[in-house]
Amino acid sequence: MAIDGLDLISSAHYGAAGPPHEQWRELRSQPLTYFEPDGYEPFWAVTRHADIQEISGRPEDFCNGEGIVILTQEQIDERETSDIPMLMKTIIEMDPPDHRMFRKVASGFFTPRGIERLDEIVTESAKTVIDSLGSEGEADFVEKITQQHPLRVLSTILGIEPDQEAKLLELTTQLFGGEDPELQREAENRSDAMLALFMDFFTMFNDIIQDRRANPRDDLATMLATATLENGEPLGDMETLGYYLIIFNAGHDTTRHSLTGAFQAFLNNPGELRRIRDDPSLVKSAVEEVVRYSAPVNYMKRTATRDLIYDGHEIKKGDMFGLFYASANRDAEVFEDPDRFDVGRHPNRHLGFGWAEHYCLGAHLARASIHALIEELAARMEWMELAGTPDYVASSFVVGPKHLPVRYKVSA
Repeated sequence: MAIDGLDLISSAHYGAAGPPHEQWRELRSQPLTYFEPDGYEPFWAVTRHADIQEISGRPEDFCNGEGIVILTQEQIDERETSDIPMLMKTIIEMDPPDHRMFRKVASGFFTPRGIERLDEIVTESAKTVIDSLGSEGEADFVEKITQQHPLRVLSTILGIEPDQEAKLLELTTQLFGGEDPELQREAENRSDAMLALFMDFFTMFNDIIQDRRANPRDDLATMLATATLENGEPLGDMETLGYYLIIFNAGHDTTRHSLTGAFQAFLNNPGELRRIRDDPSLVKSAVEEVVRYSAPVNYMKRTATRDLIYDGHEIKKGDMFGLFYASANRDAEVFEDPDRFDVGRHPNRHLGFGWAEHYCLGAHLARASIHALIEELAARMEWMELAGTPDYVASSFVVGPKHLPVRYKVSA
């Protein structure tokens, strides 16, 4: 099969056909491959589990600070005139030692013990979204369930009031909408749209930051608004805003697509949901399998910091690498029968939350959110079936269906 780099990185391709599992399967059988796709930055495709672990564990050789997505030519052309990269960086775009220092600001909140106090919120949210379906009918499960559940959980911990949630959902959908015209706001050009989007986020989150500084509470919003780095300096306004953005936007969209992936997997493999209903202890392993199988964060970019040799290839300083986690999660060298959805899979060394120092800060919260919804689903969903064809987001970065029409019957 002749593989075009556009198969791997074009948002339009993902919108039309979803993740390119067939192409990844072929690429995993050969060394790293260099692509120069038309209209995009050139990059090395990293598709094997072991290679992603190796590169992720060498930030001194492969950095995040030069950007985490492979840019289109349009984005490259606009980069010089955009104000946004100069205004702030999130922790995902930082390298040592800054990354470790800034990550510590919120890491205590996201430990398993820290997440325990959210159990009631997460459980109630899962129950509420299933209740919203009524006893039976037909609905878009993305709209009704998978985007609503993480929205309420994350809004609660970040101090966002219920009447602001619809606006926040609109903003985060636009931010991670890739090149999907249905999800993008209208503007003269992409640069103007992104600047307007940034200002909307700034207005919303800055109000919360200023409120928590004046009226501190026992919540994550206050922790971030009043944070001090280990060197004694207060977290700056742009860094604080960056933290809000990454926790909400990355946390919401990745969890939403994981949950949508769960519904897809159970719709296609109804016997797996029955397994959980018969043995609720499988929920924990099912959560890991959902993240492996759906892999909502499709890839991250790394940039070579120096000339080096990797896997027999001469790598030049500035060369870019696309680390395709979704491919690594189907690597037959690591996973038995990798294309099968198995809620009891063990071991499950997936890379759905990344690897090494950039391992997802909110992984424990995401697991808790997915766990609560699967538990509620297994207990109450009497039957469900697809009511149409899932429609994928035109994005190659955070991937998954944007619409999932389902017919169903739910018990009280």
